[in-house]
Amino acid sequence: MGKVVGFELSSQEPEKAVTFYRNVFGWQIAEPQWEYWAATTTEGEDKNVNGGIAKGQQDFPHGTRIQIEVEVIDDAIEHAVLNGATIVREKMEFEEFYLAYLNDPTGIGFGLIQNKK
Repeated sequence: MGKVVGFELSSQEPEKAVTFYRNVFGWQIAEPQWEYWAATTTEGEDKNVNGGIAKGQQDFPHGTRIQIEVEVIDDAIEHAVLNGATIVREKMEFEEFYLAYLNDPTGIGFGLIQNKK
């Protein structure tokens, strides 16, 4: 079962969004990497969902996407497409994980993430 493991807030003014969420909700927000500011919404051992704020790309300039962790990202992408999803961004490789962005058949955007073991 895929579980929600994160979120991404896309904005054309990410610095302004960082200030807002830090000031209003007390989120701990890291220095940016690749125009992405990691956001921690909990303290200690809480298992709540964390995420980040990013400068929205042309394919998703504003909004919120959840990230769903899967065992094998290639299989999850294939299964999603067979069930009507469209690929927004092909699988990307990062140091600790793989990430892809898709839209469900109704247009709702989401990310798939596979951690490297």
